[in-house]
Amino acid sequence: MKKLMRNIKEHARIWVQIVFAAVSNGYLYGYMTGQIYRGPLKAACMPGLNCYSCPGALGSCPIGSLQAVLGSRNYRFSFYVLGFLMLFGSLFGRLICGWLCPFGLVQDLLYKIPFFKKRKNLPGHKVLVWVKYVILVVFVILLPLLVVDFIGQGSPWFCKYICPSGTLGAGIPLLAMNESLRDAAGALFLWKSGILLVLLLLCLMVYRPFCKYICPLGAVYSLFNPVAVYRYQVDEEHCTKCGKCQRVCKMDIKVWEQPNHRECIRCGDCIKNCPEHAIMRVGKTSGKKTNSTDSSASSDIP
Repeated sequence: MKKLMRNIKEHARIWVQIVFAAVSNGYLYGYMTGQIYRGPLKAACMPGLNCYSCPGALGSCPIGSLQAVLGSRNYRFSFYVLGFLMLFGSLFGRLICGWLCPFGLVQDLLYKIPFFKKRKNLPGHKVLVWVKYVILVVFVILLPLLVVDFIGQGSPWFCKYICPSGTLGAGIPLLAMNESLRDAAGALFLWKSGILLVLLLLCLMVYRPFCKYICPLGAVYSLFNPVAVYRYQVDEEHCTKCGKCQRVCKMDIKVWEQPNHRECIRCGDCIKNCPEHAIMRVGKTSGKKTNSTDSSASSDIP
């Protein structure tokens, strides 16, 4: 039991990811029958990328919900979804990406598989990181608003044409359990399956390529990183700018320069590995600081 507890404390982030993914996708009846949960919980958004159409999903994806409203012929603005994103973004920033997103968990687990040469970024990383903002503006906001059918209804362009999380969590399980859907699947499903396959292969070699280059939800939360209640701070009196924080950071951030960089997912590796204990967690509302000299039992807690 002590060994188990020690393992949980040392790997707190992965355990939180697993538990949250299991809870948010806990509709077991859906996996057994190929049916989507349509109860009252489905009206609520989950903080991470969690497809509405996943057989086990108990809540909705905020990106999918936003597109549904923007593409509707009756509504053009969702106070609930935007308020939800602003609340969670202002509290946690991209900590949600690092700790609560089910598709982030998939990427982390794939990256842990050995036998593949690992690298942090794709070539052209400094340009590619801006693609997710283009996807957010064009595919999530503009296209559902402006490209409509004859009755004025728009489509959820990102969910329909890009989202690999939806393909993995919803498309594949639903087709596997519904023969009628398999018969209807065509070129669009093949296109999305191709995107998913390429991305999963990249995840074996590159750390979180979807989070870095594609995810519009990560783009939203990244805007809040510098001002979120939960954020990092560097003690400049103790920091020697040795660069170890960047070497251990899989998101490749110069933490000593920008501890609240928009790409930071709050994994905590920089805090655990700082030789001078100069990187701290700061809760803005209380002004309380917690640094890496805390006990090792809490070293992985965000």
